[in-house]
Amino acid sequence: MYMERKSSPNIEDLKEDFKENLGQFNSSDSAFDMLIGFVELEQLYSSALKEISTKLDILDDHFQQLYKHNPIHHMERRVKELRSLIQKLKRKGCEISSESAKEYIQDIAGIRVVCNYIDDIYVIESLLLKQDDVKLLKRKDYIQSPKDNGYRSLHIVVSVPVFLAHSLETVPVEIQIRTIGMDMWASLEHKIRYKNDTNTEKYRSVLKQCANDITAVEGKMQNIRTEVFDV
Repeated sequence: MYMERKSSPNIEDLKEDFKENLGQFNSSDSAFDMLIGFVELEQLYSSALKEISTKLDILDDHFQQLYKHNPIHHMERRVKELRSLIQKLKRKGCEISSESAKEYIQDIAGIRVVCNYIDDIYVIESLLLKQDDVKLLKRKDYIQSPKDNGYRSLHIVVSVPVFLAHSLETVPVEIQIRTIGMDMWASLEHKIRYKNDTNTEKYRSVLKQCANDITAVEGKMQNIRTEVFDV
């Protein structure tokens, strides 16, 4: 099941996002060229997400066929919104252009894979990386080494080929793989952290303990499933 946060690019909306940046161009033509560059960028990275999503779907279906178990509960995917992309380029001190975004930002396309059990996370990672056209670029395991606040998830960045009408592009996609419990925790922690009228420090220790408790429960559930079904 997919939950995709995506809307087709609209030129007028894009122009609004670019207003404060148009002054750096000598003509409207150069500004429009930049605009088109970002529209094409969105299309390219959306295509990369489709490639990865299809691979994961096939793996999940085949795993069910072989072992009567779906490791993937659901997936969410998104291409970073233009406004967020521009802000990130500014923070990095980079030129505002689609080429600069392709060179310096690896999480333009992102997919979150939510698994049923902890072991499923590493099964999905292993099966995906065995494919010849998927190349691992970066890996951070926050399950084995959680963040200080208790956050757990496996983050990998992979590159995947995208075949266009007249060219072949290799595109990075960030993949976050986590369990249902980890996803529930991360969602609440994120909402609290960005709620302006909330004292986030008040809940820090409670959230960290919740993260530990969720991990313990999920470990026990994994053990029960292994004992009952993996015989």
